[in-house]
Amino acid sequence: MRIGTVGTNFVVRSFLDAARKAGAEIAAVYSRREETARAFAEANGVTRTCCDREAFLSDGALDAIYVASPNSEHFAWAYEALKHGRHVICEKPFVSTARELDELCALAKQKGLLLFEAITVPHLPNLKLIKEHLFEIGAPRLAQLNFSQYSSRYDAFLRGEVPNAFSPAFSGGALMDLGCYNLRFLLELFGEPEELRYFPNRAINGIDTSGVMVARYPGLVCTAASCKDSKSRNLIQIQGEKGYIVIPSVSSTLSEGFTVVTKEGEREYQAQSEENVLYYEMKAFVRAFEENDLAFRDALLEKSRAETRLIEAARLSAGIVFKADGV
Repeated sequence: MRIGTVGTNFVVRSFLDAARKAGAEIAAVYSRREETARAFAEANGVTRTCCDREAFLSDGALDAIYVASPNSEHFAWAYEALKHGRHVICEKPFVSTARELDELCALAKQKGLLLFEAITVPHLPNLKLIKEHLFEIGAPRLAQLNFSQYSSRYDAFLRGEVPNAFSPAFSGGALMDLGCYNLRFLLELFGEPEELRYFPNRAINGIDTSGVMVARYPGLVCTAASCKDSKSRNLIQIQGEKGYIVIPSVSSTLSEGFTVVTKEGEREYQAQSEENVLYYEMKAFVRAFEENDLAFRDALLEKSRAETRLIEAARLSAGIVFKADGV
């Protein structure tokens, strides 16, 4: 699987490492600026660079395009890559609106191409293990998630600058950046909630710098905090009628395993040894590419569609409007 990457930030560096470990080749780096592309490629052992978008997408030596552009540009990059016959791996949040994702899904299926959201949660071995042990605590009643990470760009935002991460024009904000992980975790464990609301702290430009999602299921209430304006001890706790589960890490990694506590005692579980958790998704994507597993693609896309639709509804109900909404 020969991949061309779009973007040069720290996430792309982690992706390169994970892709190589999973058996893929990073064949080219794209950036609008030649010096940026060259510097990134040299630092990360990639031999080819490109600054011409059409030439990059038309390169028949590339099997897939990995999109790590600003959130608002995900749709255009993914759509053009699919039109050029390339498989697509797109960073989370997949796109800005459910309408955009529906259009991408239709195009990928029409062309018989793979289309994946690069979100770690569904591929983590510890998630599978949590599912296996979930009902040892009886019927789940409460779940609490906290994903708080003081943004490296928040100080600039406070000074009056508007980084992409805090811009409605670029589909930024805490819900899109961190909340999508929390929601996907809930979707994987409990399915779609019957009610979802979002209570944000909004800046003067309307973007959410932090907030709490409340998801309600029959007999179960979940709260999920996502914060870019403050930090905290990150923790997930699931309470049931016969015990509870403690996960001392964020929903995007689950890297520290978890503990199941019941009246019989405490049992610790850990199924992950890879420090770079992007490896697990890339291992799955490379396998799907090698086997042309379109059923796997479709199953993941259905979850991504639910995730995108729910996030869009939650942010719009909270008054968070993006340029991509067209309103």
